[in-house]
Amino acid sequence: MNRVGKIKTLAISALAAVALVTPIAIAQTGGEAQGQEKAHRGEGRGHRGGRGGGHFGGLSLTDEQKARLQQLRQGHRERTQGLREQLRAKHQEVRQAGEGGSFNEALVTQRLTEAAALQAKLMGEEFRLRQESLSVLTPEQRAQLEQRRAERKARRGERRGQPRGQQL
Repeated sequence: MNRVGKIKTLAISALAAVALVTPIAIAQTGGEAQGQEKAHRGEGRGHRGGRGGGHFGGLSLTDEQKARLQQLRQGHRERTQGLREQLRAKHQEVRQAGEGGSFNEALVTQRLTEAAALQAKLMGEEFRLRQESLSVLTPEQRAQLEQRRAERKARRGERRGQPRGQQL
């Protein structure tokens, strides 16, 4: 394979890596990477507003639990804001490295490696938030949450077995 073919292959690989990492980043940040911060403030159609518990809606949370979960989410946003900004900047650098007529393989590889490290830190913070949030719940609420998770998983499994046009 000649040099141009190798560069094209690497460019496609880099873009595929970005395409794989970006949805994870968006999912982990609750959509903030796309400017959907309204959901975190209870505006718009975000699930966090109005129900007072985000993923824990429907669990009959006490006002104290709702306040504690809000504190945890706010602290998480503050702790991870810098990480999210750095991750967006790395993704932008990767996109820019692939634009124009030139492609710097070493730069793209370096930026993707840096982005992966940032993503790992962000995922760690998400896990920390999840664990802290679960600690706010009573054992009964945690059991109810686990039951709902199992039901969702079962429904997903049922839908996957159906032909595409028949899903609800």
